[in-house]
Amino acid sequence: MPRTIDEGFKDFLTKLTPSSTETEAAKSHRASIEQCLKSNFNLLRFWRIGSFGNGTSISGYSDIDYLASLGDLTTNSNVSLQNIKAALDNRFPNTGITVRCPAVKAPFGYLAKETTEIVPGRLISWDPYYVYNIPDCNGEWMKTSPDAHNAYVRKVNEKHSRKVKPLIRFIKAWKYYNNVPISSFYLEMRVAKYCDSESSIIYWLDIEYFLTRMLNTYLPILQDPAGISGYIHPCSSQVNFDTTLSKLKTAVTRAQNANNAKKSDDIKTAFEWWDKLYANNFPSYYK
Repeated sequence: MPRTIDEGFKDFLTKLTPSSTETEAAKSHRASIEQCLKSNFNLLRFWRIGSFGNGTSISGYSDIDYLASLGDLTTNSNVSLQNIKAALDNRFPNTGITVRCPAVKAPFGYLAKETTEIVPGRLISWDPYYVYNIPDCNGEWMKTSPDAHNAYVRKVNEKHSRKVKPLIRFIKAWKYYNNVPISSFYLEMRVAKYCDSESSIIYWLDIEYFLTRMLNTYLPILQDPAGISGYIHPCSSQVNFDTTLSKLKTAVTRAQNANNAKKSDDIKTAFEWWDKLYANNFPSYYK
């Protein structure tokens, strides 16, 4: 039996959302990491941030991010990252701990859900949200506030009857399935800001509109809509920017073709174009 486009995206969202088993597996090393940080760096607060923390993770692709509020940090943020790496290396000697600024990465297995990244932070203010200095990858520190960012996304999500976080997942799925080297945080905040100015959300339309707007504005640096982190960059290098722009052009063409087919009542062809956009991971036209 054929599906409608709306049914296709409903089933796709189920596929993208991590299962309870995957979510629980993500917690398995938390206590050991927390104890290590308490023993070595005067841990004050430790909590999940990023996609898993905000309900926008992608099954099989999103790793686990924590922010560790630490009392004992050096002036040079690069040195702090190396110190944390050394402590975790000592606690987990066979894990292959590395620095992936602004975090220390602990790959406990081969799957994304088995990888934990710890971002060290120094608390600098707490009203109305906790604000931290985290490594800026140049030895200095930069401001961030996962609490403020989550609150902003949550506010826009509620404004649109909880359709914004699914839209974020659909855009992130394009990133992961096509190996697009663009920042997940950039996409999350950019989708939320896009939705904040929209009157309604229709997934199959807004995916096209959002991707087209990114392309037409040439992947601009985003001013943090939560007013904390200054400017948010889409990519970490010029090479990644060029690759992202190329893949974005292809994505826009495929989304446009999908919606043109839908407008012509050729739903089967529309499904085929969505499947191309998502690298053969979109649900089949037939149930």
